[in-house]
Amino acid sequence: MESQKFPEPRQPEGCLVTAIRIPVRIVVLVLVVPVRMAWDVLVVGGRFLNDTVLRPVGRALLWVGRAVFVWPFVGLWRYVLVPVGQGLAWLGRVLVVVPAVWLYRVVLTPVGHAVAWAVRATGAGIAWALRGIGAGLGWVLRGIGAGLSWVHAYVLVPVGRAIAWVCKGVGTGLGALAHGVFAVLTWLLRHLVVVPFLWLYRWVLTPVGHAVAWCAKGLWWVLTAIVKGIGLALYWIARVLLVLPALGLWRYVLTPVGRFLAVVGREIGDALGHAWRVAGHISRAVGRFLGTLLRWTFVEPVRWVYRTVLTPVGHFVRDAVWRPAAEAARGVGRVTRQVLSAARDSARQARADFRRMLFGEPRRAPETARRELSDGGARSLDKRATREMSPRKRG
Repeated sequence: MESQKFPEPRQPEGCLVTAIRIPVRIVVLVLVVPVRMAWDVLVVGGRFLNDTVLRPVGRALLWVGRAVFVWPFVGLWRYVLVPVGQGLAWLGRVLVVVPAVWLYRVVLTPVGHAVAWAVRATGAGIAWALRGIGAGLGWVLRGIGAGLSWVHAYVLVPVGRAIAWVCKGVGTGLGALAHGVFAVLTWLLRHLVVVPFLWLYRWVLTPVGHAVAWCAKGLWWVLTAIVKGIGLALYWIARVLLVLPALGLWRYVLTPVGRFLAVVGREIGDALGHAWRVAGHISRAVGRFLGTLLRWTFVEPVRWVYRTVLTPVGHFVRDAVWRPAAEAARGVGRVTRQVLSAARDSARQARADFRRMLFGEPRRAPETARRELSDGGARSLDKRATREMSPRKRG
């Protein structure tokens, strides 16, 4: 089971907080109530303006925008560009695609097959010729290789062995001479260069280096001591002149003032929230009072006048004036339509008599015998009945 969460206990507050809280809340409430009521009036006015003006105007502008910008382009696309595109596509298919397909199928394909057959035949002839040339060159190269192998085995190998024996003897003599020269040069280099340099390093350079290192170490210690003393003096000067006054100012002035300002700011924030909520309740109560007052002073009298005076008068006018007038208007309309219909019939008959008087009776088409079923039944689309009524069957 989840552990039950208890509200955190409020820490005890001092008399200073309480003394600050009450006046601050009173002052903030007096200042916030007019602002909240003005804000509520602006919100109500904005909603009314949005519902009655901005939204209809926006819809009208949207309709005008569609009528001016969207619908013409839609009509242009649907009734001009699409048919023109379809016509161009049909013309392209008829004038380009169909001839190209016919040309590829009837002309280019047979020509390509013929060219491929010719290329294959030419390639076979060239391959046969190259195969014969390769066989001849292989026979020639094999003969040359056999001759070269004989020269290598019976000429070059004995000559090479003789040259190697001579070079080996000459190399042995030269090696002994070089070894003796290298030994002499090594002895001279050791006794003339290495031994004097080691003596100089051990008995001259090493003591001088130790003395220089000891002097540098002492100088470094002196400089370090001087720098540490100067740094310590500067540290205590800065501590006494800057750090301790700043620390005292922070601890004994700024911290209490900051805590006091934090308490005042927190109380002002809480007072603003509380006053805003209370002002909301007050504004709602004032709005309801004004709404009720407006309803009882304006809406209810208007509703009462509409229900008790205008509605009976309207019913009386409807029953006593509008309905009889409408019936009379409908009767006049019927009589007018009848008179106009009779006048049209008379004019039509007069035109027919005048035409008959000038041109005589019109020629009537000869009546043709209609094929009807002998038993007087209804027509049928049955194949058997149609076959029985066909002229060739009757003939």
